[in-house]
Amino acid sequence: MSDHRALVIGEALVDVIVHADGTREEHPGGSPANVALGLARLGRRVDLLTWLAHDAYGRRVTSHLEASGVHLLSGDRSALTTPTSVAWLDESGQAARYDFDLTWEMPGAVADDTAPLVVHTGSIAATLQPGGPAVLREITARRALSTVTYDPNARPAIMGTPAQALAVVNEFVRVADVVKASDEDVAWLCPGRDIETVAEDWARSGPAVVVVTRGGAGVSAVTAGGIRLTIPARPVEVADTLGAGDSFMSGLIDGLWHEELLGGRNRGALRAIDEDTLRRVLDRCLRIAAITVSRAGANPPRLAELAEAQD
Repeated sequence: MSDHRALVIGEALVDVIVHADGTREEHPGGSPANVALGLARLGRRVDLLTWLAHDAYGRRVTSHLEASGVHLLSGDRSALTTPTSVAWLDESGQAARYDFDLTWEMPGAVADDTAPLVVHTGSIAATLQPGGPAVLREITARRALSTVTYDPNARPAIMGTPAQALAVVNEFVRVADVVKASDEDVAWLCPGRDIETVAEDWARSGPAVVVVTRGGAGVSAVTAGGIRLTIPARPVEVADTLGAGDSFMSGLIDGLWHEELLGGRNRGALRAIDEDTLRRVLDRCLRIAAITVSRAGANPPRLAELAEAQD
């Protein structure tokens, strides 16, 4: 196995899911943690720098991630209680709204013997004070040697006003090589603006690739090299959409990894990605997301499952 690895920085938590009929489920989650989980299940070495407590929920999250091969890094500080997120689902299984009980701080920088091939962050950890600015400093410092990937994964209940959140998001976008956002993220962050125009503006500000997921309508992408690409979604019976975007993100990182486009020394090659390569990567991401939404909770596929789905 290659000694290349990914570093994911961000929140891990417990998702409490309340269905329309009032029944409840609990699943380990958190957008960055889900991305780390997805990468590990796709056979990648991945470290997760996160903010957990030494409580029952913290032990549950840790066991869940380690069972799939995620390596949790120990910082010099820990949370008092493990964060939770409550997702209220509507009749269709879509997440109608979220409530959060969490704090986020950077648990301390990590010294690496070898720089990770890619550093990923996003969502609450990149936005919430006091940890967000520390995350930005960390990924900026690592950019020379590592590809930086970012998913704003907007959470209106906890991120302030759209204008406040967008100011933070734009700082991360300018540092990132790859940005993935949902159409709902963009619509909330930039009300009244055309989604494609926002993606193009982001691509001009620094990233090599900007991808916008559109749920059942598929995915669109813009590159610094001028590619404009749209791919329809795959038909699937949806159990719920929790973790779909995160599994797509892990697939995006994994796909670019497979194409040997990650790492600071490959930044030029990533910026010059051709349409056939991008289409191949995004089509695989859509297959990964389709498997995830076909079952309950943030439960991304393993590599063997993905191979079976292609047969």
